[in-house]
Amino acid sequence: MDKAVLDALARWPDVPAVYGWLSLSARGQWRLHPDGQAILGGAGESIENKQILRFIDRNYNHDTEGRWFFQNGPQRVFVRIDAAPLVIAVDDASGLLHSHNGHLIEKIDFWLIDDDGHLFIQSATGAGQIVDKDLARLVDTLFTTQGTSLLDWWSYSSQTVTTIHDPTGHFSACAQPVKLERLKDGQTAATRLGFIANPQAPVI
Repeated sequence: MDKAVLDALARWPDVPAVYGWLSLSARGQWRLHPDGQAILGGAGESIENKQILRFIDRNYNHDTEGRWFFQNGPQRVFVRIDAAPLVIAVDDASGLLHSHNGHLIEKIDFWLIDDDGHLFIQSATGAGQIVDKDLARLVDTLFTTQGTSLLDWWSYSSQTVTTIHDPTGHFSACAQPVKLERLKDGQTAATRLGFIANPQAPVI
């Protein structure tokens, strides 16, 4: 976090947190909800100011309960998550994966795929979903250790767990084989990956 933010927290440690004002879209876009009703699921308004966007990106974190927030000076602004806390983009030229807020994903702990084909990762940086516009490119490189393409495994296999990697080594974070799970019936990605998608203010 920015030093100015940490200093503000130390000076004013008891500023109440707010809910419902900010969301993160499945494309990794920050959305403002001026009515404070993000918890109801509205699209919100795009934030265009690049300086503000960089400030949010730098001061985005989570608490021990799995709630993600933007630390706006001394005030914590909890975020509604539309896909995953991190939205992961694929840089084909460099073979790198990076999050919407600029973190390089160096190692994947495990993969998760749901019935709709959304592909998630868990890493030291946090839980992320591969952004839809890059999904096909990455899926084309991923194979099980038995040589089955990820797409064929997802489409035709009855297995719930396998191990996948990029055997070409082009995408460095995907070079080592790690576990892939198929999301179980009735389970959400948020539950499996340990984040709260729509934090709400505690009832007093």
